[in-house]
Amino acid sequence: MTTLLELREKIKIFMGKYDIYIIPLMKFLLALIAFTMINGSVGFMEKAKNPAISLILALMCSFLPVNLIAVFGGILVLAHAYALSLEFFAIAFVVMLLMVLLFFRTAPQYGYLLILTPMAFVLKVPYVVPLAMGLVGTPAAAVPVACGTVAYYLLHYMKLNTTMLSEAETESMKQKITYLIDNVIRNKEMMLMAAAFALTLLIVYVVRRMSIDYSWSIAIGTGAVAEFVVLLLGSMVMGVPLKVVPVLLGSVVSAALAILLQLTVFSMDYSRTEYVQFEDDEYYYYVKAVPKVTIAVPDKQVKRISSQKKQSTARRKAAQARRPSEHGHTEARERLHTERARR
Repeated sequence: MTTLLELREKIKIFMGKYDIYIIPLMKFLLALIAFTMINGSVGFMEKAKNPAISLILALMCSFLPVNLIAVFGGILVLAHAYALSLEFFAIAFVVMLLMVLLFFRTAPQYGYLLILTPMAFVLKVPYVVPLAMGLVGTPAAAVPVACGTVAYYLLHYMKLNTTMLSEAETESMKQKITYLIDNVIRNKEMMLMAAAFALTLLIVYVVRRMSIDYSWSIAIGTGAVAEFVVLLLGSMVMGVPLKVVPVLLGSVVSAALAILLQLTVFSMDYSRTEYVQFEDDEYYYYVKAVPKVTIAVPDKQVKRISSQKKQSTARRKAAQARRPSEHGHTEARERLHTERARR
């Protein structure tokens, strides 16, 4: 625990000194990973799949607002969708346009969630996103989390149905679009995941805002259980096949990651809780004060003493030692002159 707190303080100090370089670097890495994952998953357009394109876009995103990473990622997905199927391009364009309008209207400060949520799905830990955002975010974060879930399932459908989407069929465009709407937009698993994540985020937010001891820990446990129960009940009601063991393991791992986030962001010492009561002309105030767990980072300074410094120090000490004797000789001479003058 102490080591973790020291590491947190060191990271804060380091970020405070070099944030002007670290933040652009983090945005560059986030954008590069996102574009590389998109090209690796649904890279149907050869020109857009070129690594140089991803590198140039990532360099641009490092100096632009983080929301533009999601915008460039959406444009890249649409380019691959156009190369795959014109009908799927139309469906993907409408879906992404609605998500962008909804996102910028409700929660533009959480643009990074549009990128991190699909990444969490790829890394098999999507359940940590609503838990983490319930702890450090606001209810508005439920919108980009749901939009990121929709974006992942859109890419997942493209990847699984490449052959079917690229085949030239005799059906009309209207029939193809109707089929895609039934299988993409009305995807029950996608709707269940988006609803479960949004509900979990709201539950965690409400519990961690309560004025109770260990509210963050209780919120993590409640959110993890609620997420599993909602997915289980929703799969039974909606008829969606659910792999119980992977979901249970994912919830446990996500809860462990959320606890790690709590230790690094919100560490409280409830053993030293204080209750303060005071009043003014109109109200009585009852205040609960819980101190934060803080630790001082040791400041280690190494001083190097060269041979020249040693010699100069020795000379200085010798000079200081001679000064009293010289001062004594001067006083003796003055007394001798005074006695001669009297005679």
